[in-house]
Amino acid sequence: MKFIASLFLAVWMTLPTGAAAQSGGPATDLVVVELFTSQGCSSCPPADALLRQLTARPDVLPLALHVDYWDYIGWKDQFADPAHTRRQKGYAHVGGRQMVYTPQMIVNGQDDVVGANAMKLSETIAAHQARPTPVAITIDGTQSGTGGIAVQLRRADAAPLLSGPISIQLVRYAPLKTVDISRGELAGRRLDYANVVEQIDRVADWDGQGTLELTVALTDTRPAALLVQQAPYGAILAAATLN
Repeated sequence: MKFIASLFLAVWMTLPTGAAAQSGGPATDLVVVELFTSQGCSSCPPADALLRQLTARPDVLPLALHVDYWDYIGWKDQFADPAHTRRQKGYAHVGGRQMVYTPQMIVNGQDDVVGANAMKLSETIAAHQARPTPVAITIDGTQSGTGGIAVQLRRADAAPLLSGPISIQLVRYAPLKTVDISRGELAGRRLDYANVVEQIDRVADWDGQGTLELTVALTDTRPAALLVQQAPYGAILAAATLN
């Protein structure tokens, strides 16, 4: 059974898809997978490894959001942010869940997948890919003379009517970080963490009507992505990378 699961994981993680934009530009129509994790959580490394494998898929945007509620056991997570904990609690509230936990994956702001359950995650991603994307994102992939990337949002053709408030969020993340953990449940381990979220900024609000045009400035070379989300912690309606 373990061999079958490993083979299944290796196959689905590398399936070719059409999500990347032409000519190697920014990718759109992405399924967003947010992993809530912690360096103080002994059951998290398999989920961290699964998220790292997801980075090979051009149709998925995997993001690691480190929470701070494990810090009390003797090891302070270097990437933890109280804002990530608030985001996870927000998802739980909207989804009618009574508790938060690690490792937890939230797919497109809606579906809850436990930790490193690769098969369940695969099914959930496929289910989201089968649904039409409600919002079309058009990106000018080069920073203009005004110092920003031009982005246009509109309701996708044949999509249901949209209603606000819709939050446009800019996410900045580190592709890979390695940590030597000296205390806590994972003491003595050296672990790799992929797509570590360092910053989430709300750059615009939208009522879902007409066309929204905005300019997004990138002040450094870190990878960046745009999330279009039903505010405050609802469905992610669309997502795209910006660099």
